[in-house]
Amino acid sequence: MIDFRYHLVSIVAVFLALAVGIVLGSTELRGAALNTLDRTSSALSNKLNAADNENSALQQQVSGDRSFAQAAEPVLLAHLLEGKRVVVITAPGAPNGVVSGITTALGDAGAIVSGQVALSAKFADTSASNLSLLSQLTQKVAPAGLTLANGTPQQQAAQVLASALVSSRSSASSGSGSGGSGGSGGSADSGSQPGSQAAQTILSSYSAGQFITVSGQPAQGATLAVIVTPATAPSDGNSDPANQAIVSLAQEFGSGSAATVVAGPSSASGQGSAISAVRSSGAADDASTVDNADQVSGQIVVVQALEQQMNGHKPGNYGIQSDASSVGPSPAPTPSVSPSVSTKTASAKGKK
Repeated sequence: MIDFRYHLVSIVAVFLALAVGIVLGSTELRGAALNTLDRTSSALSNKLNAADNENSALQQQVSGDRSFAQAAEPVLLAHLLEGKRVVVITAPGAPNGVVSGITTALGDAGAIVSGQVALSAKFADTSASNLSLLSQLTQKVAPAGLTLANGTPQQQAAQVLASALVSSRSSASSGSGSGGSGGSGGSADSGSQPGSQAAQTILSSYSAGQFITVSGQPAQGATLAVIVTPATAPSDGNSDPANQAIVSLAQEFGSGSAATVVAGPSSASGQGSAISAVRSSGAADDASTVDNADQVSGQIVVVQALEQQMNGHKPGNYGIQSDASSVGPSPAPTPSVSPSVSTKTASAKGKK
């Protein structure tokens, strides 16, 4: 018969074995776990160092490419737009760096920036009261002979602005040429030719209504236009009123000028951006797009795209986004050695 003492000793032995097992087991497991963690930490540390080294190398490469592009820009763009007048239209939130970079590229190409028209957030405001105000103002300043498009107040306003600022004819810069067609029913006899008093009245009226801000002398007219998009894409995607306002501008300025480019920063030119909205609309038939205009290479392409379209090529979608057709025009336009080579040659032949 098993007595109580035997039961007690057996129970104590079991608990003692459990205690020893737990201690020994936890020690062994802890060591294995620590070894595993050490190996994982070392592997992650190595990957992090490799990523840091790769990132540094890429930054150096980007810096080198940027420096090369900046040095090559005057050579690549020499005289491509010699004497051509350009108006710059900026959407609310357009990055200053993009605007200044494009302006520098235009200057390197020999172009003359007539002025800048900055749209306010009010231009794309779709509240009933604002739409009514914009429509009334547009009806008031629309020049005689200009048939307004059967569209939104923003599209009609874009049409009137295009008639005042651009023309497809070079003579517009002197004020003696015909006005822009406006793309949606405009007329050469509209009376709002760039450089005219009517053009200045149109700009003054929209400025007084706080729909735009004007700098420089854009009313003097231009044959080329650049529209700069915002630094961020709207949350509502292509259908966002701000995007649709830019689509209207691209269509009206594109069809009323010799060439128009819509340009934006690479960080805000993907899906749902103004660039994407233009590319997926009919405006892509009227204006080129550049989705990396925050880079020097993209600013060079803005000028090249203007030159190509101005000389009869179809508008293109350029940049690095998935919906771009290519990085830039191919073949790229050839820069001129001198803006007056042909004139000098003709004079020399005449003297002989």
